[in-house]
Amino acid sequence: MAELCVCSVLVTGANRGLGLGLVQHFLRLPNPPQWIFATCRDPNGQRAQELQTLASKHPNLVIIGLEVANPASIKAAAAKVGEHLGGSGLNLLINNAGIVKPNSLDNETPEDMIQVYTTNTVGPLLMGQVFLPLLKKAAQGSPGSELSCSKAAIINMSSIGGSIASSYGWELMQITSYRCSKAALNMLSRCQSLAYKEHGILCVALHPGWVQTDMGSCAGHTPPVTVDDSVQGMLKVLSSLSEKDTGAFLDWEGNVLPW
Repeated sequence: MAELCVCSVLVTGANRGLGLGLVQHFLRLPNPPQWIFATCRDPNGQRAQELQTLASKHPNLVIIGLEVANPASIKAAAAKVGEHLGGSGLNLLINNAGIVKPNSLDNETPEDMIQVYTTNTVGPLLMGQVFLPLLKKAAQGSPGSELSCSKAAIINMSSIGGSIASSYGWELMQITSYRCSKAALNMLSRCQSLAYKEHGILCVALHPGWVQTDMGSCAGHTPPVTVDDSVQGMLKVLSSLSEKDTGAFLDWEGNVLPW
């Protein structure tokens, strides 16, 4: 399997968990991206220290403040990314930032539902809209017509919890607002794949597995998949994606998941 090769990548929610793992693995690639944009809500805060340390050692890593639930923040981040890229475009947008409220169905509230939906679904919608010009520029600057992550792609970090056909994990975690937000994200991914295909942009919903992160452990159980294993698997999947996969719902091992 060929290594993933992209000139530029942006990862949201990059200060911990899967986002940080993705940044670390991109830096370790034999041919790392020329630009890695790692975004988080508070780049100078305590929770971004590991990211700051990495950036001090890798000039191709740029940390940018970004709140995915805030349209003005997204526009400001896109402007900064555009400045760094100069005349080039953004090859790979990974919408990884997400939140969960570990409520049972009986305890779900409108406030929590709206907050989770805003971050997990509306955020990736806005990111796709605002970064579309940079993604289109990358697609136009890439030879060939075949879709791929090396050309231009949006990867939405979804979850098997958003599958309507599967009840995976219900006994352990009802997390209704999270499940609803990811089901909606899956449909957004399909809509993006249909709307952006003409621009040469591939769009996929990707389930990273049940991973050993703060979010994955929120129900008090130890998840079976490590961050390293998940990220290695996802990068392998990303390297193999082509036109036939756009609009798909896949997991970190490349399996097609039921909608």
